[in-house]
Amino acid sequence: MSAFTFATLRAAPSLLLLDAVSGSRAYGTDLPTSDHDRKGVFVLPREAFFGLTYPPQVANDTNDEVYYELGRWVELLLKNNPTALELLASPPDCILTRSPLLDAFPPKLFLSKKCRAGFIEFAAAQIKKARGLNKKINQPLEPARKSVLDFCYVTVGAGAQPLPDWLQRRGLRQEQLGLANVPHLIDLYALFVDSAATGALGYRGIIRDPETATDVLLSAVPKGEAPVAYLSFNRNGYSTYCRVYKEYWDWVRKRNAERYENTLRHGRGYDAKNLMHVFRVLEMAEEIAVYGELRVRRPNREALLTIRRGEFAYDALLTRADELLARVDAAFAASTLPEEPECATAEAALVRVREQLYG
Repeated sequence: MSAFTFATLRAAPSLLLLDAVSGSRAYGTDLPTSDHDRKGVFVLPREAFFGLTYPPQVANDTNDEVYYELGRWVELLLKNNPTALELLASPPDCILTRSPLLDAFPPKLFLSKKCRAGFIEFAAAQIKKARGLNKKINQPLEPARKSVLDFCYVTVGAGAQPLPDWLQRRGLRQEQLGLANVPHLIDLYALFVDSAATGALGYRGIIRDPETATDVLLSAVPKGEAPVAYLSFNRNGYSTYCRVYKEYWDWVRKRNAERYENTLRHGRGYDAKNLMHVFRVLEMAEEIAVYGELRVRRPNREALLTIRRGEFAYDALLTRADELLARVDAAFAASTLPEEPECATAEAALVRVREQLYG
C-alpha cells in the first residue's frame, strides 16, 4: 500500500475524528492577517494501521494544518504536551468535526503535575526563538558563503595569520601548497610550498573546489622537503558556520513577512509574537495548576496583543516572565493534581476506541 499522506487524509474525510481551527483564532489573539491554522486527529484505514505505513502525523507543506494519528495524539496527551492538550480542549466555536468516540478522552484523564514541565519547556522554546530572531536581525550573514580556506590559519612566529592573508602577502596561490599530517596533533598540518610555482612537486593544494570542499587535502611530500610553517584547520568553527549559514538563509527564505516587518517596525529587536506566547502558555499552566482546567481561549486578549505589538522592552518582558514562572511553580507545588496522568485508563480507552473503529 502507498504511504498515507496529508492528501490521502483530505481525500477521505471520514477518517477524521477531530478537525479544529487552532492557533491565534483559538486563543482569541488573531488579527485580520492571521493564518488559518488547523489541527486534528485521524484514524488510519485498517490495512494501513496493521501494515508497514504507519504515520504518526501528517501535515500540509506549510505546516499550517497538522493532524495526529489517534495513538500518537494519546501518547502526546500522556506526556502533557501543550499542543496536544490545546487540541483536546478546543473552544466549541473552533471545532469543525468531532467524533463522539473522543468522549473517551476527557481532559481530567490527562491533566497532572507533568504539565508544569511541558508548558515551561514550551515557554522556554519561545524565548529562545525570540532571542534567535534578535540575533538574525542584528547579525545578518553575508550571502557569499565562506569556504574551508577562511577557517585555516598559518603559524607566523609565535602567532598565526588567516590563510588568505598569508597567501596574499607572499604572492602565493593555495594550489601551490601541500599539507602533511603532524603525528599526534589533531587538525594541525605541516605546510609545504612549491616555490617555483611549476607544480613539479605535485602538491594538491589546500582544497580542490572552494564551493564544495568540506575538508583540507593532504599531499605526498617529496623526501627532504622542509615545511615553511604549520597550518591549523578550525574544523569545529567551520562546521558551526555551515550550520548557522544554512539556518539563517533557510529562515530568510521561509520567514513570515508580516511578522518580520512588525519586528522591524516596533524596533525592539525580538519576535514579539514569540514572547506573547510565553505569557499565554504560562498563564494557561497556572490555571491548570489552580483550577484543574484547560482554558485555550484567553480572557486577556488586549493585554497579550500589547506584547505582540512590541510595546515593552525585551528585558522588562523577561522580568515579568520570571515573576509569572515563580507563580506557576508555586501553583503546581500546592496543586491537588495527580503526579502523573492516568496512563492505564487512557490506554484502555484507546484500545476500546480502536476496537469500535476496526471491529
